[in-house]
Amino acid sequence: MSLQSTGVAAPVAVITGTTHGIGAVTARELARAGFTVVMLVRDIDAGHRQARLISSAVAGACIEVIPCDLSSLASVSEAAAQVRQRYAALTLLINNAGRVTLSRQLSVEGYELTFATNHLGPFLLTELLRPAMASGTRIVSVASCVHVKGKADFERVPQAQGPYSAQAAYARSKLANVMHTLALARRLGSEGPTVNCVHPGVVASNLLPRWLQIVKPWITPVTFDNERGARSSLHVALQADFARRTGCYVDEYQQVVAPVALARDIEQQEHLWALSAQWVSAFLPAA
Repeated sequence: MSLQSTGVAAPVAVITGTTHGIGAVTARELARAGFTVVMLVRDIDAGHRQARLISSAVAGACIEVIPCDLSSLASVSEAAAQVRQRYAALTLLINNAGRVTLSRQLSVEGYELTFATNHLGPFLLTELLRPAMASGTRIVSVASCVHVKGKADFERVPQAQGPYSAQAAYARSKLANVMHTLALARRLGSEGPTVNCVHPGVVASNLLPRWLQIVKPWITPVTFDNERGARSSLHVALQADFARRTGCYVDEYQQVVAPVALARDIEQQEHLWALSAQWVSAFLPAA
């Protein structure tokens, strides 16, 4: 039975990257669990198609689609404003969307595109939505085991100076996801919203050929389908054992494991936080 059918106000889940892959599965299962699901999508037509698919699969599903290009800080700011205008309180934020480019590209604000999409956009979105989060809110970010290969060379992100490596850019962005999780969890403490990140496994999606070009040197040959790949996100988002756990990195088998030592380095976390806050400062409310 969904919460909507009981007359109780449904909790609100905001999730990015829901038009395909594990994001689509995650959005469907959140709707099945009784959430009002707010899907932030780059392709609005694909988002509406996915919303119809979820509604046909889940009786009484409540879905809203809001345009959001995570590589554009202006788009993230506008999407967050729409969410805040429509929903006073959030129960869940899942930073699921990700991107990888095989050649050097820049975001509209001039940042290396993989990093802008995978870290800067989610960083800004999380900050802008935090005022709508109560102590029981859960924040979940989809990271990757590839973070272990990441370097904390974050000064290279603006204009992406120097030689470009797609593998290095992706690993750096995933390292940033884990660092952001740990730094935010420390800031929010035991009484605030919980903040965790997951490795979903290598998922056989429509992006698999490009995905494998980037991560194949670092992974086992095992791949999951989208249903299996969504398990870790859904576990951390929904299960009681994560109601108050925070600052965790969860693997594809729903086990808490230690991220690479660099990700746990508080000085490096704070360096990334300071740079990220500087780069998105034009879109944050005045202090």
